[in-house]
Amino acid sequence: MHLGKFLLIFVALVAMYGCGQKENKRTAPLARKANITLKGKTIETNALKQLSDYGFFKGQLAELNPSEHVYPYAINTPLFSDYAQKARFIYLPNGKQMDFNTNGPLDFEDGAILIKNFYYPKDERNPVAGRRIIETRLLMKGKGVWNPLNYLWNEAQTEANLDYVGKSVAVNWINPDGVTKKIDYVVPNQNQCKNCHNANNKIVPIALTAAQLNQRYRSLQQDINQLDYFKQVGILKGLSTAELHDKMPVWNDVLTASVEERAKAYLDANCAHCHSAQGSAKNSGLYLNYHENDQRKRGVFKPPIAAGKGSGDHQYDIVPGKPEESIFMYRMKSNDPAIRMPEIGRSVEHEEGVDLLQQYIKGLVQD
Repeated sequence: MHLGKFLLIFVALVAMYGCGQKENKRTAPLARKANITLKGKTIETNALKQLSDYGFFKGQLAELNPSEHVYPYAINTPLFSDYAQKARFIYLPNGKQMDFNTNGPLDFEDGAILIKNFYYPKDERNPVAGRRIIETRLLMKGKGVWNPLNYLWNEAQTEANLDYVGKSVAVNWINPDGVTKKIDYVVPNQNQCKNCHNANNKIVPIALTAAQLNQRYRSLQQDINQLDYFKQVGILKGLSTAELHDKMPVWNDVLTASVEERAKAYLDANCAHCHSAQGSAKNSGLYLNYHENDQRKRGVFKPPIAAGKGSGDHQYDIVPGKPEESIFMYRMKSNDPAIRMPEIGRSVEHEEGVDLLQQYIKGLVQD
């Protein structure tokens, strides 16, 4: 073969296969050519362009009726995402399992895919009125590395297409009080997904911890704990029994814990993926993991590392008993992109969450 022609072919192959990556039939597709095995068949793909190509759901796609090896799950205290609701699933190739982990997310084998669908009910007072799904986010593990992909749903709710750049989507729905709400829901781009899922410069799952999963399995009529069910069907190993382990409080359920404990759960779900010793905001010194006991690290009488517009001219992240003087509340209530916290994932104030945090700060006692 002529040398020039050979070089052209070689360069093309390098670009296509990511510098010589081998195909892996049990590895989720990256944003390059790869193989994936789903429902017993191997699909050759460039990061599958349509959600339906994966075969996660049977019947009409928008019904989100899980196929074999796709398991629905729920968590105790979720991340607030502009009042969107979420339908969550785990795909595990046949024979693959999750490993129980007392601290941090469960461990997954290559081939696992986490599936999260963001939607708005048309009328929260009437479940049969239907819903509008906006996006489906996938987190796919292959060769020991997690990779995020995002799919945008069409207006007809018949398909979701691969998207890397994000989008603003106008949404309206009727809330439980009968009030019509309108919002410009922001679908994140791929870099924003990577930033939130960053821990020690590696992409990791968020919220899939034993404490978050430790609840009744809502997808079944029988009364069984979610973790115990996963163990029972053989997809979770290393668990003795769920009742021996911590359970994350439900942030808006007064029967599950005190105001302070529920506020800590809310902050863990909404802030700790960045504000931790491993997260992208680790240099701030503000750590909001549920089990963080150092009050200064939790923000009490802690001045910000970099004062400026985001401080609102306040001196400390939290002033016990005084939410109106706390940077925490100033940023949680703001909708200004340069001020608000969390920075990504919301464009409006979470009124109920803000109310809980104000109660929490009012209840703190000054030393």
